[in-house]
Amino acid sequence: MTLDRTTAPIVQDAIAFDFNLPPIHKEALDNGLRLYWLNAGVQDVVEVDWVFPAGLWQEQKEGVAQAVAGLLKNGTKKRTANQINEALEFYGASLRVRPGNDSATLSLYTLTKHLPDLLPIVFEIITEATFPQEELDLYKQNIVQRLMVNLRQCDFVANQKIDALLFGEQHPYGRYSKQTSIEALNREDLIDFYDKCLNLFDVKIFMAGNVGKKEVALINDIFGQHSITHDAAVGSAFSLQTHAEKKHNIINDENGVQGAIRIGSLFPNRKHQDFVPMILLNTVFGGYFGSRLMSNIREDKGFTYGIYSGISPMMNGGTMVIQTEVGRKVIEDAVSEVYKEMEKITNDKIGDDELLLVKNYLLGNLLGDLDGPFQILQRWRMMIANDLDIADFDRNVQIYKSTDADTLRDLAQKYYNKETFHEVVVV
Repeated sequence: MTLDRTTAPIVQDAIAFDFNLPPIHKEALDNGLRLYWLNAGVQDVVEVDWVFPAGLWQEQKEGVAQAVAGLLKNGTKKRTANQINEALEFYGASLRVRPGNDSATLSLYTLTKHLPDLLPIVFEIITEATFPQEELDLYKQNIVQRLMVNLRQCDFVANQKIDALLFGEQHPYGRYSKQTSIEALNREDLIDFYDKCLNLFDVKIFMAGNVGKKEVALINDIFGQHSITHDAAVGSAFSLQTHAEKKHNIINDENGVQGAIRIGSLFPNRKHQDFVPMILLNTVFGGYFGSRLMSNIREDKGFTYGIYSGISPMMNGGTMVIQTEVGRKVIEDAVSEVYKEMEKITNDKIGDDELLLVKNYLLGNLLGDLDGPFQILQRWRMMIANDLDIADFDRNVQIYKSTDADTLRDLAQKYYNKETFHEVVVV
């Protein structure tokens, strides 16, 4: 059959596609640990994730969750930090520890054939980390130095302040790093948090790549035979202490020529009925490069290189924050334009063409998220962490496709109320 290059191929909108999330297998290891895995991809590579309830929400002392994550790979009862790093480099593997608000994730990336050699090392790190004093001393020195440099940046300070104003400085989501809290950390703090929050009893294990029953059996042989202790979950109930004052201007550098703007409010988490349609509305407003904020404040006014509005969901709350950096002389004008765009989107319905464009943008990104085993695993990991299932995924896709302009205007009037936003400007 000859290819007819005179006729353009049919272009379909992403909104017309069917979206199918590949199912994930669920296994119970011999000791009851939960393993979620999927076989996808043709390359002999694998990602294995261990997710622990070991985030900021669980820490009893400020800074300890980050420190444990930063030093987890820096020594066990059998190996030094150098020996661990040399073993990973020998196999061309990557082992990352990512602390977060609600959890900490240990991720191994390697060739599938190297799992028998690397999984015992990961098991050793999870069960026998020692947090050597010399490693902790070096960590604190480096973190303090990095903090001193970052505190000179207006955007860093603005990010700290907006969360503290919305949640309160004593709330896990509102805390920020301080030199005194870093220097106050001791080895006993880290070991206590490690023992309580990185206990295998509370771990969820995820695996994706060119894997099957052989790799599942290997996980079971190494992690499924360990005796687990049924400790009570660590965590507390925290009350919000949202700051009463809505506007805060901070001079971080008397000679600064640029200002960081953060305009934010509290927002529900993923389980709220408004969350998914608000992703659509937020994208129109400031969630991508073609958004209204970008078109006005970057393209039309030339105040900034970029301005975005983002929704950040956590397990126990969330935020919606508009952020940008502009020249010092145009700070007031830029803030004014943000509120003008809020007023427009609450009063006027979004046009059909703009709405279709944003729906295609979001659904196109979703198609990309379903391309490849690691992306699919990330989607499942997020869903399982939030007690969501494939029915929620399908429902969310339909919300993206079917939400109309009237619904979005109602949401805008509910959430884009200027009086509910806190404003931080740092120069």
